[in-house]
Amino acid sequence: MTKILLLSRSKSMLNSLRERLQFENYATTEIDNIPSATELCRSGHYDAAIVDGDMELEDVGLPTIIVARKPDIDAAITAMRHGAIDYISTPIDMNRLLGNLRNLDSDTTNDATPRLRQVRNSSRRTNYATQHIIGHSEAIEHVRNMIRRVAPSDARVLVLGENGTGKELVARWLHMKSSRAEAPFVEVNCAAIPAELIESELFGHEKGSFTSAVKQRKGKFELADGGTLFMDEIGDMSLSAQAKVLRALQESKITRVGGDKDISVDVRVVAATNKDIRHEISLGNFREDLYHRLSVIEINVPPLRDRREDIALLVEHFIEEICSRHNITTKGIDVEAVELLSTRPWTGNIRELHNVVERLIILSDDRITADAVHRYCHA
Repeated sequence: MTKILLLSRSKSMLNSLRERLQFENYATTEIDNIPSATELCRSGHYDAAIVDGDMELEDVGLPTIIVARKPDIDAAITAMRHGAIDYISTPIDMNRLLGNLRNLDSDTTNDATPRLRQVRNSSRRTNYATQHIIGHSEAIEHVRNMIRRVAPSDARVLVLGENGTGKELVARWLHMKSSRAEAPFVEVNCAAIPAELIESELFGHEKGSFTSAVKQRKGKFELADGGTLFMDEIGDMSLSAQAKVLRALQESKITRVGGDKDISVDVRVVAATNKDIRHEISLGNFREDLYHRLSVIEINVPPLRDRREDIALLVEHFIEEICSRHNITTKGIDVEAVELLSTRPWTGNIRELHNVVERLIILSDDRITADAVHRYCHA
C-alpha cells in the first residue's frame, strides 16, 4: 500500500486529506511539525509527502505536493525547482492531487535505497500488468491488435483519444509487451509542468545552473534510458520545449540545463494527447516536424460511447476491483441497472464509469438496482 506523509498545522486539512486518501486506499501519517516530518521522510518508509504551503520542508528526496492557501506563481516555480512535483492551491482539486499520486514513478525518490527502488519497481510492474484492457467490442479489439503488432518494435507511437479513455493504459501495455519491459517506464505530464520548468524536468540540470539548483538532477529522458518515456498531454507543450524534444528525438542525445556535454539516451517515446493535433498544427500551436517524429504509429483509443457493448464487462470488473480494494463483500448488480448505465452519455469515459460504479457500491445496499442508478447517478 502506498504510504503518504501529510504535513500541516491545520487539523482540518489533515483530517480531510486523511479521510479522502484512506478512502482511496492510501496509508497516511499526519504530522504537524517540520523536524518530525523531515525525519520520517528520510526513513525511506514513505512514497510521497503532501505539505502545507505555509510550512517549509527542506528537500528530503521524496516526491512532494505543495498545498497552498492561495495561488502564487513565484512560489510555485520555486517549489518545483526544489523538487516538488506539483503546487496546488485550495480548495484542493482532489482529481489532480490523486492523479499526481498515481503517476509517481520510483525514480523520483532519489534517496531511496537500491533495494527499496527495486521493490517499488517490481511492485509497480506487477500492478500495471494486472490492469487488463477490458472489452470485446470491435473498437477495443482493434486497439489490442495494434498493441500486439506495434509493441515489439521500437517505433514511436502517438496515442490519441478523449480524456478518460485509457491512453495511459495503452502506453503501459506497449511497454509491457516490448523487449524493454524490464527497463524503466517513466511518465511525464506535459500539461502539469510550468513552461519555465519543462526543460529541467525532461533533460535535467547541473548544480548551480539556476538559483535553486542546489544539486545535479537527472531528467525524464535519462531516467527512462533503456526503457520507455510516456509523454502525456503532449499537445499542451510549449513551442520552445517542442523544439528541444525534437532535437532529442533526432539525435538521441540530450544536454542538461547548465551543462555543455551531450548525453546519449536510448529511449522509446510514446506520446498521448486528447487534442486534434492536425488542427493544433494549423493554428501554429504544434510543430509539424515534431508531429511526424512522434506519429510513426497512431493508435486511436475509442470513447466509451463507441463501445457500449463493453460497459457490462467493465462494470463487472470495476465491482470486483472496488469491493476488493475496500475490503467488502462483492455486490451484485441487476440487469436493469446495467442497461441503464449502458444508455448514459459517458462524457468522462472509463474514468467516469469507474467513479459512478464506486459511488453505487458505497451508497447501495446488498445489490445495485435500477432505482439506485436513478437515485445516485446524475445524467
